[in-house]
This record gives sequence, C-alpha cells and structure tokens, in this order.
Amino acid sequence: MDNIEQLEHFVAVGLALARQADTSQLLEQILQSAQQISAAEGGTIYRCDGTELTFATLINHRLGLHQGGTSAENPSQQPIPLQINGQANDGAVVAMAANQKCPIVIDDVYQSALVNQQKARQFDQQMGYKTQSMFTVPLLDHQTEVVGVLQLVNCLDATGQVQTFPLPVQRQVIAMASLAAMVMTNKQLVQDLENLFEALSRLLAKAIDEKSPYTGGHCRRVPALTMMLAEACSQTKSGPLADFIMTAADQHELSVAGWLHDCGKIATPEYVMDKATKLHGLHDNIELVAARFEIAARDIEFNVQLDVDSKTQQLAQLRDDMCFLREVNIGGEFMSRDLQQRVQDIAQHYQISIGGEEQSVLTAAEATNLCVARGTLNDDERRIINRHIDITIEMLESLPFPKHLKNVPEYAGGHHEKMDGTGYPRGLKKEQMSVQARIMAIADVFEALTASDRPYKKAKTLTESLRILGFMARDQHIDADLFRVFLEQKVYLQFAQQFLSPEQIDEVDITQIPGWQLSH
Repeated sequence: MDNIEQLEHFVAVGLALARQADTSQLLEQILQSAQQISAAEGGTIYRCDGTELTFATLINHRLGLHQGGTSAENPSQQPIPLQINGQANDGAVVAMAANQKCPIVIDDVYQSALVNQQKARQFDQQMGYKTQSMFTVPLLDHQTEVVGVLQLVNCLDATGQVQTFPLPVQRQVIAMASLAAMVMTNKQLVQDLENLFEALSRLLAKAIDEKSPYTGGHCRRVPALTMMLAEACSQTKSGPLADFIMTAADQHELSVAGWLHDCGKIATPEYVMDKATKLHGLHDNIELVAARFEIAARDIEFNVQLDVDSKTQQLAQLRDDMCFLREVNIGGEFMSRDLQQRVQDIAQHYQISIGGEEQSVLTAAEATNLCVARGTLNDDERRIINRHIDITIEMLESLPFPKHLKNVPEYAGGHHEKMDGTGYPRGLKKEQMSVQARIMAIADVFEALTASDRPYKKAKTLTESLRILGFMARDQHIDADLFRVFLEQKVYLQFAQQFLSPEQIDEVDITQIPGWQLSH
C-alpha cells in the first residue's frame, strides 16, 4: 500500500470499528484488519480481564480455519493465565506480551527461545502446517492497561512466500492495534457507565422498597411486569399493536424507566407510606381510643342513675362499638355511607370527662380518618402520596439523560394517567401518551391488585384482579388494546408464576373478563 491507500484503509477501519456494537464481532474485525494490513496467513485475538487472556477469534486462511467470533465453531482453547504461582507466565508468547506491555516479534518460531517448541511443533504436525514468523501486540488502553492481545503468524510477501514481519508492517499493525484498543476502551467505558446507571437505578428502587414493609418489592415487580407486557406487544402481529417493535435499546430504556417509576417516593414521609391502619401515626392510635372507651365503661358502671339491666345493655353496646371501630380502622376497598355515619354517631354519643373537661371518645381527626372510604389514607395524606409522581417527574426531568434514554421521564411519569384524561398529575389522554407509558400504567395497577403486602386488603386472585382491570379498560382508565394483549398472551400468568403465591393463581376464563373484547 502507498501512503494514501494506507490512510484511506485506516480511516475505513476506524469507521468500521466505531460502528460495531457487538464485542465479539469487533474483536474479529480487529483481527481481520490486522491480517489485511500485514498480509498474515493466520492470527488470533484474545480478550484480557486483567488476570487471564480469553480466546476470542482465530482465523487462518491457509488452513481454512475460523473459530470464535461470527463463526459457528466455538473455541476450545482454555484461558491463558498471566500469572502462575505468583510469577509472570513465560510459557506463552501472548502472556509475555501482555505482562511486558510491548510487542514481541519472532522471525523464526522454531528457532526462538520464547516459544514453547513442543506445543508449537505439535500444533503444526496436527494441522499439517508450519508456523514461521510471528508478531504479537498487546492492545493497551489510555491507562496502558491491557484490554486484549493480537497475535499474527506467517507474514506473506508479494509472491506468497512466508517472510519476517517488516518494520513498516509492524508500525502499521501497532498503530492499528492502538486505534482498536481506543475503540474497545470507549465502548467498555460506555457499557460501564450504562451498568453503573442501571445499578444505581435498582439501588434507588431497593431503597424505596425498604422504606416501607407494606410496599416492599413493588419497585422490583413493576419493571418485571412492564418488560413482560412490552415483549408480548412487540411479538403481536395483528391489531392496533402490529407495528409496535422494541429494539434492544428501546427495551433498555423502558427497563430503566420501570426501575425509576416511583423514585419520587424517596421524598414521601414514612408515616404516610407506612400507614397500615386509619389511625396509624408513630403507633396505632386505636389503642388510645380503646383507653377512652374504658373510661366510658367506667362512667357507665359508676352511674347510680342506671339500673343493672341498663348498665349491662349499655356496656354491651359500648363493646360492640369498640369492636366496630377496630374493624373499620383496618381499612378496606370500600366503606359504605352507613358505616361512615355510624362512626360519626359513636363520636357524638359517647362523652367522657378527662381532667374535668368533657370530650368525645373520638377526636374530630380520628373520626375523619376512621371514615376513610378506601384504604387507610385521608385526603391530605392521599395528596402527599400522590405527590410522589410529581417529584418523580421533577427528579427525572432534571437529569441529563443521553439520547437513547431521553424518554425515561415520560415513560416513568405516566403510570398514574388514565386514557380518558382523568388521571394525574397531568391529565393526559391516550393519544398523548406513548405505548410504553400505557404499558407501565397497566403493570403498576396489576402489581398493586395482586400484591400480598398491603395491610388493608388481602392479595387478590388472578380472576379478581383481571376483572378489576377489565372494568378499568371498559371505563377508559387503562388501554384496552394493551389489556387484550395482556389477556390473550397470558402475560398475567407469566407474572403470576414468578411472583404470586399458588393460592392466587386460579383458572382464568378471559371470556368472562369485562372489557377484554373492546379492542376487537
């Protein structure tokens, strides 16, 4: 090659290496480029993890050999240690080049003291080959750490005869090896940063799960279910989702969003997240209410104006009312108006004297909390817990996400939106949301329905949970098209087999699930 051809070749090699995303194919391209530059018959390239060299690809044109890389033949060579018994391995030329961090050129392998003659001759005899010239180059990163080793054999001259590796060829191969090492290092640095960010995302999710014993595992289960449904949608070949396809990069972006979907809960007070009962604060105040009832019972017993039968009747009613308050304090999915009115009647009916002051057995705040219709949170606490999604969006939008993760805030911030625009925090409608955000909304709801760690409800079966989702699809709260895929591809069962208890996994007849046929 003349100088211009060499320059053009290096530019082409650099561009090709920079575009290659697969590490195995990248290493193979490095080897092929080095063989092309040097006119070498054969060559091998190794990965290095700091302690040993792992065979990646072998190509020998004379023998018609191609192992590793893009070939169908897996390598059989064992890793080569850089150290043996604490000493540098001097039994392999590639290990010596890695340890010394400098190239090794051998003009005649059979005459070299650096080569294990027994192994070299044994290989040649088995293959009907003769290894003559050899050039071994370590691939060094910007910190002069070895990231791989390239070994070329039998440099050919213009007539096809084996020759030693000329100095110009050596310089070209070393230059190409430096370029290759830089590309490998950059790709590894990018991958390391990706791994670090993903680990931090999962670490944050674990910290949030650990904040409350009643939502532990939620931040782990939602991304798992999200990816299951996304995979099912990408495999759908008909209907509204037939054109929905997710690349590996798309899947990674959605996975990150799944792990971060509740990151705003890091700012949610524990007393709200941990509110296991309606009167729960630092402790369950139902016992304080019970103490006041004891005072009321004492007042009844010491009331001289009541006869024995009246006292017995009133004490029985008092105990019944206290039992009722303990039951409603647990919370549930629905509390009727009649039950709420009974709480208010109890608050007005029983008056006790403490420190000379007349007061109800229930404070106004306690009565309000006990009348919560669903769950254990009152309106103020519900606003606090709902605020977590605003904080999630604020946190994620403040991060300088790279281009391939730019949709993370939108995906993670939309799981409380509804298709009819009645969700929060932004009141988005279906057409304003990505498919990925709508997927996560279904995953978040289904996980909550089937969760066994909520103190105010028992874990629902698959049929119970799917019926609720069906009503939500019918009412345009979740995406009906996605819900159909969720049912027909049995994503719910895939999730159940991994995360639910056996008693929750019942037989599901999807024809009996409301809303499943809406997307037909």
